Amino acid sequence: MADIAQSQASANDRKSGSAWLAKSGDRLLPLLTAVGMLVLWQLIIWIFSIRPFIMPGPIAVLGAFIEDGPKLWLNFWLTFLEAALGFVFGNLIAILMAVAFVHNRTSERAFFPIAVFINTIPIIAVAPILVLIFGNGYSPKIIIAALICFFPTLVNMVRGLKAVNPATLDLMRVLSASDAEIFWKVRLQSSLPFLFAALKIAATTCVVGAIVAEWIGSNYGLGALILLASYNYHAPLLYASVFSASLLAVFLFAMVSFAERRMIKWKTPAVH
Repeated sequence: MADIAQSQASANDRKSGSAWLAKSGDRLLPLLTAVGMLVLWQLIIWIFSIRPFIMPGPIAVLGAFIEDGPKLWLNFWLTFLEAALGFVFGNLIAILMAVAFVHNRTSERAFFPIAVFINTIPIIAVAPILVLIFGNGYSPKIIIAALICFFPTLVNMVRGLKAVNPATLDLMRVLSASDAEIFWKVRLQSSLPFLFAALKIAATTCVVGAIVAEWIGSNYGLGALILLASYNYHAPLLYASVFSASLLAVFLFAMVSFAERRMIKWKTPAVH
């Protein structure tokens, strides 16, 4: 019996070691790929003697991060504030509207086509209108970031709230559950995978919305810094600003993914 227990323990240890190696490989592979692409990029710059004002290499971009670090950091946080507030407000309004649509079909028939129409208007066309109305402050940037988050979350949340097993609904009604109990215990739980799928999209697009708004009318933020570096042919700063915007989007995406792992403990089928 002792030998059997020892062999089982050894097998479990080997499985744990294999799982750890697999997870480490999954984490290292994207990092190694990114490093390889950076090395290749720098080699292309050296081999073809490309001038820095046309395309700087990673070393020159790193120099811009060091030299213009305070400027990049300040504008990074300003864009982060706009994108984060737009993300919160846009998704919150979308969730509340989705709940209203599910519980009141008349409101869905009345307002959903309007939401579709608003979504068809290009953000680049909406931005100047909002800048004219609200000025060059934070308001138009936050509104544009919210608009670009709104529609995907609305569609996915409505679909998630409706994606309830009819047998489960029948069981809840047999148990005399109220509409509020059905919502909190059944509909909301079924909607979480759909919601987080939309939030992951919104986490990246809200940054795009904030930067587009800064292009239209702003003297601060990563969008304004991108335009300034472009006009001055300061390519290293331009690339550093673009990478900063990408890092901001990745950070927001990672935060949403972390929240998803914490809130959804059960395994769900893939959302198609």
